[in-house]
Amino acid sequence: MTGPLRVVAVVGSVRSPSRTTALAELMLQTLAARTEVEARLIELHTLGPAFTGVAEREGLDAGVEDALRAVETADLVIAATPVFRGSYTGLFKHFFDLVDQYGLAAKPVLLAATGGSDRHALVIEHAMRPLFAFLQAWTAPAGVYLGSGDFDGTTILNPEVYERIEMAVDDVLPVARALSAVRAGVPVP
Repeated sequence: MTGPLRVVAVVGSVRSPSRTTALAELMLQTLAARTEVEARLIELHTLGPAFTGVAEREGLDAGVEDALRAVETADLVIAATPVFRGSYTGLFKHFFDLVDQYGLAAKPVLLAATGGSDRHALVIEHAMRPLFAFLQAWTAPAGVYLGSGDFDGTTILNPEVYERIEMAVDDVLPVARALSAVRAGVPVP
């Protein structure tokens, strides 16, 4: 690998503070503890009307275009969303609708979600994984879901969460490093 691993976390929360943002930040910290990273956190609700009011990429302002390009050029993407009515947020879907059709092809993606109860835990398998399969991304086998009982406000209390995040990072890190090296033209043994 050459240089730090470029990691972009996209958070589909509709407000701040956010439990989903806290989860994404913990995932970024876990990655940074294992390897050198250049990390960026994109909270979609902060992109404003320049993002939400546009149906096609050609009408976007420079800030939103920069966020999309950051995801498309990342070595690893963390895709995190709260669950609303059994699926990801509209902001989350809208953002990934604007990503170039092949912008995530073969790109490693860690899936993460938060919800009110464990009844929504399958959102990763039934909503998020199919979305990223359509985008031809490589999704890590382990996703991370947290229910409201795992938090006190935005503080993660459940120690098992840390183990799940470490397992997900262990799954994705070798793939992200290898693909980053291939893109940089470095021979991979």
